[in-house]
Amino acid sequence: MDSDQGVPALATMAGLLADPTRARFCLAMLDGRAWTAGELARHAGVAASTATEHLNALVGRGLLVQERQGRHRYVRLAAPDVAELIEGLVALDARPVEPERSLKATSRRRRLAHARTCYDHLAGTVGVAITDAMSDRGLLDSGRGLALTPRGAAWVGELGLAVAPGSRRPVVRACLDWTERRPHLAGAVGAALCGHAFSAGWIARVGETRAVTVTPAGVEAFEDLLAIPPGTLVGPRDGAS
Repeated sequence: MDSDQGVPALATMAGLLADPTRARFCLAMLDGRAWTAGELARHAGVAASTATEHLNALVGRGLLVQERQGRHRYVRLAAPDVAELIEGLVALDARPVEPERSLKATSRRRRLAHARTCYDHLAGTVGVAITDAMSDRGLLDSGRGLALTPRGAAWVGELGLAVAPGSRRPVVRACLDWTERRPHLAGAVGAALCGHAFSAGWIARVGETRAVTVTPAGVEAFEDLLAIPPGTLVGPRDGAS
């Protein structure tokens, strides 16, 4: 591709995400849920008409998709790679994090940093610890990017993770974690592992946020499966701030 060929598309995309309101919308939708325009307007503190204008721009450029149910319009991130792009852009900011102005905000940030969902896979300290443990046990090969080893493929099968065959999505993918500044596991296996952890009761959401907590059953399971120390898995909500 000619060096100038992608300039208009890159400039347009950068301009879309440069707006603080649109950035807040995209960050909120990293929870993987579909949101209404009204919910996003309240989240960002803008008028409904303003939210609609911004959402139309994001949908028009393919960052979001919309679906209607009756009178309601829902929007969500268009694909996992959009979520990974947003998470990666946040991680590229090397400036030190400004101190929070309230105890509630500090607690929320700590919970998000410890364990959260990044669209449909796990991120934060716990997500990175799982990725590191899988590499240490020979389930992932991080020599060139991130790849599932034959031993890893057998482990996925033994755990019963449902990975859709023939999907265009990569089997595994490294997603740069914005709090740890190191990669966590994304791709089809990362999504399947996160979904399994929810359904097995290993993790649970913290309120309506992206933060998750590792349950006692999850601490036991991750320690048994991947030899992750319990101290790494127990987060601020559980009294280990």
